Amino acid sequence: MTIGVVLLAAGRSRRFGSDKRQAALPSGRTVLDQTLHQIMVSGLPLRVCLSPRDTDLVTRLAGRGIVPVVCGRSELGMGETLAEAITSVQQWDAAVIALADMPFIAASSFTAVAQASTGNTIVAPFYRGQRGHPVAFGARFFGDISELRGDRGAQRLIQRYPGSVHELALPDPGILRDVDHPADIAFVADS
Repeated sequence: MTIGVVLLAAGRSRRFGSDKRQAALPSGRTVLDQTLHQIMVSGLPLRVCLSPRDTDLVTRLAGRGIVPVVCGRSELGMGETLAEAITSVQQWDAAVIALADMPFIAASSFTAVAQASTGNTIVAPFYRGQRGHPVAFGARFFGDISELRGDRGAQRLIQRYPGSVHELALPDPGILRDVDHPADIAFVADS
């Protein structure tokens, strides 16, 4: 089976106030570079969704051997980005959907979600009873994903197909922690 990661990194960072992908973490890496590092350590195939305005980032990632996917409708929201991106991985058996602003997810969590995936399941990771990210969708759901619109992501598919959801308990609090505001970087560094 071929299972890879689709990383959503085309957002506008409105709540953060600047491009949070480039915000520095205590480790010295940027939010995006830390997220990419964890995914690359997992060894999974990777596609990074970017907006048309990210020309420098497209070039930089391609130079590192990372496959960028320029999503022309990204300005319309996450659902649009994901719908466009899923067409680039039709040959995969499942796609692990990850968010660029979640740099604290352990590489082992990406691996565990991928290993639990099949072409017919949705794998939702949990930490201490709370659902987190990344979530994997089997190829059976790619058609539904390609029809997403607006700013709503694939959450509605979890609600639409509850019998296909496999809940995966992970020992990783990073699956719950995203960076929406500058204070989130300090909060995570202190915890």
